[in-house]
Amino acid sequence: MTAMAAGPALKADGNTRSGTTLLRNPLLVPGLLAIGIFLLSFISRVQQNEIIVWSFRGAALALLIWTLFQFMQARREGRTVSFTASLHRHHYIQAMVHSSVYIYWGSHWDPVAAHVPMLVAQIMFAYAFDMLLSWSRRGNYMLGFGPFPIIFSTNLFLWFRDDWFYLQFIMVAVGFMGKEFVRWNRDGRYVHIFNPSAFTLGLFSIVLLLTNSTDMTWGREIASTLTLAPMIYLYLFLGGLVVMYFFSITLVVMAGTATLLALSAIYWQLEGVPYFLDSEIPSAVFLGVLLLVTDPSTSPRTPPGKIIFGILYGSGVFILYSLLTRMGLPTFYDKLLCVPLLNLSVQFIDRFARSIHYTPLLKKLGLDTLGGRNNLIHMAVWIVFFGAVSALGRMDGRHPGDTMPFWETACVEGRANACERLVQLKTTYCGDGSGWACNEVGVHYMQGQLLQSNPDLAVGYFSRACELRFQAGCLNVLNPSGEIVNNPRELDLRLLLREGGLNLLDMSPEDLRVRACEHGWSYACS
Repeated sequence: MTAMAAGPALKADGNTRSGTTLLRNPLLVPGLLAIGIFLLSFISRVQQNEIIVWSFRGAALALLIWTLFQFMQARREGRTVSFTASLHRHHYIQAMVHSSVYIYWGSHWDPVAAHVPMLVAQIMFAYAFDMLLSWSRRGNYMLGFGPFPIIFSTNLFLWFRDDWFYLQFIMVAVGFMGKEFVRWNRDGRYVHIFNPSAFTLGLFSIVLLLTNSTDMTWGREIASTLTLAPMIYLYLFLGGLVVMYFFSITLVVMAGTATLLALSAIYWQLEGVPYFLDSEIPSAVFLGVLLLVTDPSTSPRTPPGKIIFGILYGSGVFILYSLLTRMGLPTFYDKLLCVPLLNLSVQFIDRFARSIHYTPLLKKLGLDTLGGRNNLIHMAVWIVFFGAVSALGRMDGRHPGDTMPFWETACVEGRANACERLVQLKTTYCGDGSGWACNEVGVHYMQGQLLQSNPDLAVGYFSRACELRFQAGCLNVLNPSGEIVNNPRELDLRLLLREGGLNLLDMSPEDLRVRACEHGWSYACS
């Protein structure tokens, strides 16, 4: 089959390189990508789970069948297909920033490295699927880096466990179909409505919530392990500056972050406890503000619109966190569910922003003479804002919610949700291997004060504490009255004092006691 030229060349706007037909037989490419996915099914990481193996092979087979169908249909109809290079700058810059997050995060959480072959397979699948979908509707495919940020962004927030990995390929397919079919006319151009990764993340989040199937994914772990990387807020901030420099998204980020911090501060003043468990703004939410909601193609274009968009995102996350908590559902969905709704609102937001006939603040201040460099002024304000917030300890600094004694005191004082959060923290630390925390949860189940009385569960937690060689747990197993408690051991403190970071295995016992004292463990101060 001979490829024809790709029609009229695109306008050169600084972001694309256009009008180059790349291959004489383009339909070979999705076939080769499918074969590549099939070959990946033989690597050791994939061979560890039979379901992943057949997920890879099933995806490869589906692509090969579709490729053959396209070949036969094109031959029957006498039509040709082609490639045209279309190197959009926001695609490869976002992909590079996403990659840097994976590298830094993965250097502190091993499952990220194990997930790399899955990322490679998804990217190959995305390219092949997008090509075939495009050729089924028109003769030319714009070849660039578009699939990279979609796949990277999706996997920064959600991926399925090995036994359900075939759903990952379905999620990718749904995202690209949404990009192709769900479109509207915006400013004279027929473009996709939704950020492709946000569309599929929002849709699958709803399905997972409705079916109570969150445990099929790594969603909880992804949201909580970003903080294993030291100074993660600063790292994300620096990566965000790169995106802000090339694309005018600064106002969205600044408005969203400021809204969340302001609402959290108000809640703190009213209730005496942090709104989010152990941070003013969770690191995964901060990542969402920087790299999920800020897609230039699906966010407002006017400065007031960007501010409104950011405020709505921050407010949406804040409200969804409370709703999910009250319903007993995983809260990490808060940053995902509102993005598609916001994408739907961008035209209304921009129309409203244009209708108010605003005068830009920079013009009022006489700072609008920088030759279109207003974004640099916005970035400077953002840098100062982030620096001030960080200096106040609201980002990478120690947070009161990181200290167990804080929640013990807040629970005794009857602060809002304090007892529920105390039990949540102890249960989490028990799962991490703290015998002290397991014994504490067992005591709560036995006494029936903070949790509904359940002697069977209590004995289970006491047994777990005993297995972890916490003596009080063993004594409670022998006499399950739930009355025997003790202070955390050194090993427990290495878990309890990590502040969301790595276990403090190399810290000396003396330094560990000093750290415990600073965190409110009075017994460690003497």
